[in-house]
Amino acid sequence: QVQLVESGGGLVQPGGSLRLSCAASGSIVNIYDMAWYRQVPGKQRERVAEITSGGNTNYADSVKGRFTISRDNAKTTVYLQMNSLKPEDTAVYYCSFRTTSGGYVTRYWGQGTQVTVSS
Repeated sequence: QVQLVESGGGLVQPGGSLRLSCAASGSIVNIYDMAWYRQVPGKQRERVAEITSGGNTNYADSVKGRFTISRDNAKTTVYLQMNSLKPEDTAVYYCSFRTTSGGYVTRYWGQGTQVTVSS
């Protein structure tokens, strides 16, 4: 019922910028946090950025100062603004929401969007 739809990925030159978007459809309530992950084949999935229901943000050291996570007022869309992109940022990026109800947590994932940084 709940679906996360990502957009904004693509090919960009080093030093360039991209903005990823992830919109939730269906019934989703009591969001605990929203986050962006990325993964390269053969490597462990990495959490890039997260934003809590209270608006607190956290970033991986590798992207700190270059990436910014944000959300809309309805808390149904999360964004990742990526600046000063480097080749090592190349990966499939996934958005993820976590919801909580009665002490139980449910995680939702987007389909993933490819980001390639190359000259």
